[in-house]
Amino acid sequence: MRITYFASAGTADPTRLSIPLHLAANGSIEVGQETAIILGGDAAELLLGHNAETVEGLGVPPVRDLLAKLRDHEIPVYV
Repeated sequence: MRITYFASAGTADPTRLSIPLHLAANGSIEVGQETAIILGGDAAELLLGHNAETVEGLGVPPVRDLLAKLRDHEIPVYV
């Protein structure tokens, strides 16, 4: 099964920004689904400065850990 997750929230709402990344990294990858991520709208803020290293939502792993897992599994991230 193929799943594409779309993140649209920015760093002002770190939990909402983290949820699609978390679902892909700790959901789809774990069950062997082919997945991809799209960073649209404010989610593209992750590319600015150190945002990807500092964003931490509530109840989800830090974005830096989620992105590392996506990178380890060669999951494409589109902007």
